[in-house]
Amino acid sequence: MKPYRNLTVLFFLSCLASAVTADPLTFYGKANVSMQSTDEGDGRFLDIKSNASRLGVKGNLALSSELEVLYIFEWEVDLADESGSDNIKSRNQYVGLKGQFGTVLLGRNDTVLKQSQGKIDQFGDYEADLKGLWKGENRMADSLTYFSPSYYGVTFGISYITEGEVTAEDAQSVSVTYGDKNFKKNLWYVSASADFDVKGYDTQRLSLQTKFDELVLGAIFQHQESSDTRNSKSGAMISAAYTLGSIVLKTQFQTLKDDNSFSVGADYKLAKSTKLFAWYTSRGLDDSADQSWLSAGIEHKF
Repeated sequence: MKPYRNLTVLFFLSCLASAVTADPLTFYGKANVSMQSTDEGDGRFLDIKSNASRLGVKGNLALSSELEVLYIFEWEVDLADESGSDNIKSRNQYVGLKGQFGTVLLGRNDTVLKQSQGKIDQFGDYEADLKGLWKGENRMADSLTYFSPSYYGVTFGISYITEGEVTAEDAQSVSVTYGDKNFKKNLWYVSASADFDVKGYDTQRLSLQTKFDELVLGAIFQHQESSDTRNSKSGAMISAAYTLGSIVLKTQFQTLKDDNSFSVGADYKLAKSTKLFAWYTSRGLDDSADQSWLSAGIEHKF
């Protein structure tokens, strides 16, 4: 049935794209594919990787002078899937309202703690993604997300994840954010966030990022605790990116108690929507074999 499901998704996307004249709608996507050398403790091998490539549609429509509806439907497309039968997975998919009260979204969405990292993770969607060592990088179904209006640059956010069944419990994620993650209005980005029993963990995270001309520096501090065992760990991450013409040089170091991850890489911009990239990541783990990855590839956005 999976091939039929994939055809249904593609048909649905084409129908939405054809509706652009009736509703302000954007069809978008990202293809990110690389050749990767991997050593996870059992020897090194080569592989072709699709790094969170995706397709989506999003739009918004003014219902009145003070209210608009907005929506997004996004899927991950694995361009390197061997079987070809399970290469489409759901990403953020929601609908909501935006007005003077803020923004309310219903559906599947990243928690506000996950969103609070902004663009500090310089190797997101690769092996060095924060989720490789830390809890908290959660995309939750059955969720209600609220963002307040900005008050002097400060925004409050909450994700409420419903229990969904009698034996389960609901969960919450909250955040307070100051600044601009894109550095268009403010050269600082600061966020404090927390998860409460989200996927079995209580997590607290403090994120900071700033820009000095062509240099971007970031740091995240995290504490996580299992809701069941109360076993807790703390860690930190620092990142840097420096733009030199068409090249962006990047590095990142992340820890969680006795585990650590170190990455270096570079992006080369071919055009506004297309880049070549290469990176190396080494991960040291306290209770298992060390791991390392070397990758080079291409990304195109549309």
